[in-house]
Amino acid sequence: MTDLAMIEAAAGRLAGHARRTPLLSSPLLDEVAGRRVYVKAECLQRTGSFKFRGAWNAISALEPAGVIAFSSGNHAQGVALSARLKGIAAVIIMPSDAPAIKINNTSALGAEVVLYDRENEDRDEIGARLSVERGLTLIKPFDMAEVIAGQGTCGLEIAEQAAEAGVTEGRVFVPCGGGGLTSGVALALEAKAPGLRVHPCEPEGFDDVARSLAAGELQRNAALSGSICDAIVTPQAGEMTWPVIKRLCGAGQVVSDAAALKALALAHDHLKIVIEPGGAVALAAALACEGDGPVIAVASGGNLDRAMMVRALDA
Repeated sequence: MTDLAMIEAAAGRLAGHARRTPLLSSPLLDEVAGRRVYVKAECLQRTGSFKFRGAWNAISALEPAGVIAFSSGNHAQGVALSARLKGIAAVIIMPSDAPAIKINNTSALGAEVVLYDRENEDRDEIGARLSVERGLTLIKPFDMAEVIAGQGTCGLEIAEQAAEAGVTEGRVFVPCGGGGLTSGVALALEAKAPGLRVHPCEPEGFDDVARSLAAGELQRNAALSGSICDAIVTPQAGEMTWPVIKRLCGAGQVVSDAAALKALALAHDHLKIVIEPGGAVALAAALACEGDGPVIAVASGGNLDRAMMVRALDA
């Protein structure tokens, strides 16, 4: 299981390779929310999302001859760049309905892209088969200790930056698909900033983690596609991530596509950053939450097509 020592070791491996992304704020955004809002801009991370952290840490720790991964795009790009920098081959299994920018960027980073139908094909089965056939090491998108540890370095930075801003208590909203970022950040904050509590954020119709927290046991999504928040559409939380989420996280937050688009536009207008819909759900939840005190939202990724940005700005 991932622990603080693994997260701190990951921070050492990532030093000089990953960016220490800023914790941003804006008086105008605070006015919209009616409270202090801080945004951890992981959309400014290498490859445009936090996923580079976990990919680099896993590949650096395991030192494989070649890697394979399955992803809707952000994990794909993190693994592809990490593999290229390490000088090893990468095969990425991506859903055929992933945004074109993510498919194209993954290919441009030197990876071989294998497309699949997420409604009728099992990506886990495809990944397991190809990893055996080609002798590749599978780098899972979230249910892998080294990946969770890498994502947890985002939490270490949040703890440091929040303390610098004078924030020692409050809610931290995190976009949640399989739970790698959510569990990693929660583990880091448990040790370094126990007054900050993580709340997973998901799109409507794909709120398995929110339902799991409410029920006290793991729930599964009925559908596997149908949201503009493609980056965080997964069947369910992982076997490794769910126990951490259950132990450490507060109630899950469910966000509509419309709210995600509004948050995307507000981030563009007031913070001058680009967030994809799946990466904007945490900011949407932070803007709509009740109660007092400052909140922190992780903007987990910024890889979106131009048409989606236009749609958000015109909404």
